Amino acid sequence: MRIWKLGFAVLLCAAFLLGIGSAEQARTERISGSAGDVLDDDPVGRLKVFVYELPSKYNKKILQKDPRCLNHMFAAEIYMHRFLLSSPVRTLNPEEADWFYTPVYTTCDLTPNGLPLPFKSPRMMRSAIQLISSNWPYWNRTEGKDHFFVVPHDFGACFHYQEEKAIERGILPLLQRATLVQTFGQQNHVCLKEGSITVPPYAPPQKMQTHLIPEKTPRSIFVYFRGLFYDVGNDPEGGYYARGARAAVWENFKDNPLFDISTEHPTTYYEDMQRAVFCLCPLGWAPWSPRLVEAVIFGCIPVIIADDIVLPFADAIPWEEIGVFVAEEDVPNLDTILTSIPPELILRKQRLLANPSMKQAMLFPQPAEAGDAFHQVLNGLARKLPHGPGVYLKPGEKILNWTAGPVGDLKPW
Repeated sequence: MRIWKLGFAVLLCAAFLLGIGSAEQARTERISGSAGDVLDDDPVGRLKVFVYELPSKYNKKILQKDPRCLNHMFAAEIYMHRFLLSSPVRTLNPEEADWFYTPVYTTCDLTPNGLPLPFKSPRMMRSAIQLISSNWPYWNRTEGKDHFFVVPHDFGACFHYQEEKAIERGILPLLQRATLVQTFGQQNHVCLKEGSITVPPYAPPQKMQTHLIPEKTPRSIFVYFRGLFYDVGNDPEGGYYARGARAAVWENFKDNPLFDISTEHPTTYYEDMQRAVFCLCPLGWAPWSPRLVEAVIFGCIPVIIADDIVLPFADAIPWEEIGVFVAEEDVPNLDTILTSIPPELILRKQRLLANPSMKQAMLFPQPAEAGDAFHQVLNGLARKLPHGPGVYLKPGEKILNWTAGPVGDLKPW
């Protein structure tokens, strides 16, 4: 009886999926309400940004040493710098600036496997702040309150890839007043401070563009995922990595025909996402991953499994309308949850995902384009203006403690 029911479910889903791949899917739907207006905002004329000119050891020389940094998921710090240098919001007169930007490439120290090592990042950031506070007067008058930094590591300015150690470290003390632009976002977490701007991780736009398939291709895969379920090297006992959520996906659905899940990463990965209705976006070591960007770009409904996650540009992108949120504890019921979603709701999510503005907001293209992630960052900064009276310190007033933090962070860089 169980086999008969399973086969019947597969047939039903197959018939449904063929409908999902019809021409109706290609229609787009504009985002309603204020979110759609915010997504289309133009920041030009609403703010001016001064870019500090730092010695090349903080940015360009690091990149020259390892060009792989241009393609990894943390590359937003590099492309944001390049964008601002030629952006119409840039001002060469710091006296008229609303915001100050310090270009430091803190994630461009890679292992042979291409993973960033954050251990030098705090000293590098402290060194850059010491430099700008010594050579310009603007940091000292606010202690960074009108400054923003791009910190795209796993846990942002906590500068560690393991959550326990990131929490133990906390945000670098000298960045406590600055606005942080970061990929990490989780509610009530010490590594996300109030006022931060959560951005998508970098995913290569040109590479994804070359893998596009015809829009009318049927979505013949119900649920798709490629990636680790266990991280044996860093979590040999299991249960800590992804808080057990990925392991639960594998143990419950590895033999379910509705789930196309594997650790293998095929050359058709991008094409497969375009053939899928749902793409799993579970947490790993951090709650975010490039899968979120890839799912939106390829019109695959993101199934977000990361409790309390703060998603990119949440004031502009209606994540509740385009995605499906599943609590980590509910992963064993994932098949029931997804098969219970009405077809008309799935079609509406797909129409919203087909909106070009939605896709554009998730990308850092070269060159920049209207409405892209660069512009969404600037929109977020513009919405914080004008600066309130609490931004500027009184004469002689000091708030930050320059000697706070782990002893190792205080060593010269």
